[in-house]
Amino acid sequence: MKSDEIRKKFIAFFKSKGHKEMSPSSLIPDTIDPSVLFTTAGMQQFKGWFSGEEKPKYPRVVTIQPCLRTSDIDEVGDKTHLTFFEMLGHFSFGDYFKKETIDWTFELLTKIYGISRERILAVVFEGDETVPFDSESFEAWQKLLPESQINKGSRADNFWGPAGTEGPCGAANEVYVDGVEIATLVFMEFYLTPDKKLTPLPKKGVDVGWGFERLVRLLQKKDDVFETDIFEPLIVGLEKKLSLSWPKDKKKLRILADHSRSSQRLINEGVVPSNKGRGYVLRRLLRRILLYSPGIISEIKDKTALAELEKFQKTIERGKKGIEKLNKLDAKAVFDFYQTYGFPFELSKEYAAIKGIKIDEADFEKEFEKHKEISRQGKTKKFTKINKEKIAELHTATHILHETLRRVLGKHVEQRGQDINSERLRFDFAHPEKLTPEQLKEIEDKVNQIISQKLPVICEETSVEEAKKQGARALFLDKYQGKVTMYSVGDYSRELCKGPHVKNTSELGHFKIIKEEASSAGVRRIKAILG
Repeated sequence: MKSDEIRKKFIAFFKSKGHKEMSPSSLIPDTIDPSVLFTTAGMQQFKGWFSGEEKPKYPRVVTIQPCLRTSDIDEVGDKTHLTFFEMLGHFSFGDYFKKETIDWTFELLTKIYGISRERILAVVFEGDETVPFDSESFEAWQKLLPESQINKGSRADNFWGPAGTEGPCGAANEVYVDGVEIATLVFMEFYLTPDKKLTPLPKKGVDVGWGFERLVRLLQKKDDVFETDIFEPLIVGLEKKLSLSWPKDKKKLRILADHSRSSQRLINEGVVPSNKGRGYVLRRLLRRILLYSPGIISEIKDKTALAELEKFQKTIERGKKGIEKLNKLDAKAVFDFYQTYGFPFELSKEYAAIKGIKIDEADFEKEFEKHKEISRQGKTKKFTKINKEKIAELHTATHILHETLRRVLGKHVEQRGQDINSERLRFDFAHPEKLTPEQLKEIEDKVNQIISQKLPVICEETSVEEAKKQGARALFLDKYQGKVTMYSVGDYSRELCKGPHVKNTSELGHFKIIKEEASSAGVRRIKAILG
């Protein structure tokens, strides 16, 4: 059975049971769940529906959700682990509950996908001192499977939630086929209060997730998920382009196939490589690709990926030369490589493993902490000497620069970072290419024109909603809550900021751009001074 057919059968089956098919949410869950970097489960877009904060639009829903998890990134390379995967899911919001869910799970497996019941194993919650044995699930499975194929599991494995100190939670069933977990059935029926008391939910919920790639591997009778038709075209392409062969180079091909899929998905979502958050995850994926196959760089067409790989290729060459000179890599040597070449620890560790050398991660962390303490002490001493007035001037100039970049280059320009000291400002922003001399002059002239207008710089406390209405900008604007401080430069610029700033642009000197360069793939950096 082809993977596309498996998808279609899943959706068709649950639509026949009265479920509304909904589109998947973005891989970047800022609007639905800003507490996490990526969408990691199908239920994330429905958290508000489950919690009762939002009224469900439909009582029953079915989705196929792209997900990304990197907690097991070091395990990618075996038969099963993936960073990017799809989750087949169906959900109930106060509608059906355990019996229907279990009956449909069994029906889907046996009648739609043709799996004999002898291959199926179910695990239900055994109960503990606070929650009773899940007899309802056990009895539902008893009508479908012999008791020898129904096991009981602990709270650690068969009770879900809550996500924090309080919230919805409930028993979970695990469903195995041929010893491989294929689906998890979560039944949210309780609410855990802060004082650890469980109360029944007024409306019970069902959250079922199926691992799509695992299901395909099972139905296509493959021992390796990378041998399914999901990955076959990608593996074949990599073999031809990189002169690799399966199974001789299977570990390398698995890593390249998985990371290529994940990287392209993130790039398509607008993520650019950086040192923080999602950008760091993308950077690590791309760098692992290059580490395992330096020749792949000639096959990369995407500009964002290519820029990052070309930049890191130079780092790799410098780092490898240093590493290859040593017979033993101790923690201090690895940290020196990190400091000198920007060669990340995890990649030093992987490269060393390829060479049969083991690195002690705990010792590396100690070296890193030593460095941070030295840096912290130096920064404290330096701060006492800072000219606070100059910083205020450069801070205001940065706001003017930000708005000017958007007006000259386009609305795609967004702040990616900044650093201000008493001598200069440094501003990182999203832009795909190097700025021309003409663009730099136009930006510089426009900033100086605004400065010369002697505009007032107004500080006011307001709500996030009002700030948005007035067009205020901020890094991660959607994550601000409650009252915020907004600085306005006349009617030209509005940003959420804690300052400090000048009172009027007449206090600023002549604005001069001293350098424009790449900060990372898809991100440019401007350094400027006030004369």
